[in-house]
Amino acid sequence: MSAASAGVAGIHARIAGIESRLGVLATGRDLRGAAAFEQVLASATTTHAGTTRATGATDRAGAPAPLRPAAPATAVSTSLASVPYGELFVEAGRRHGVDPALLAAVAKVESGYDVRAVSHAGAQGLMQLMPGTAAGLGVADPFDPAQAIDGAARLLADHLRRFGSTELALAAYNAGPGAVTRHGGIPPFAETRAYVPKVLQHLQELTR
Repeated sequence: MSAASAGVAGIHARIAGIESRLGVLATGRDLRGAAAFEQVLASATTTHAGTTRATGATDRAGAPAPLRPAAPATAVSTSLASVPYGELFVEAGRRHGVDPALLAAVAKVESGYDVRAVSHAGAQGLMQLMPGTAAGLGVADPFDPAQAIDGAARLLADHLRRFGSTELALAAYNAGPGAVTRHGGIPPFAETRAYVPKVLQHLQELTR
């Protein structure tokens, strides 16, 4: 082997050693974050499996839960160019400290990005806000996407502060914070327990 080849081989060996110590895969992609997300998703779909439903999915009523330290913030997505109303999700997420991709995932599950959607329970618009909830958030028109997204961002930010986890914040968005407090976790409602992993799955797809 020539001196030049030996030098190059030595450099590659040192790089491989550094990558090994840092836990970086040979592909250049660190999959630990993806693995952690899969663990959370599995927990949401199996640990909290349920079959009964005691309240509507759009019920936002309930006693306030005690404040808890918020979970560490995840990396905030800044580009949702292919998602309807992507810029509005980014703006509202930055304004209220919520991952825009989480807001987009909620909208996907709630309404399929349909700003005119109305549920059988009366939830309205892109983010499926109940009229009383919308009024409490200062949302004059829940069918206006900018207002709806901003209101939902404030609501999710409050749930994240109260419950300290994305899963419980989503459960509170779906079933109401009172239900989460009463049951000490994700309520045993079939729709809520299907809702949480569904949103997490869309969140994963948006952040790949």
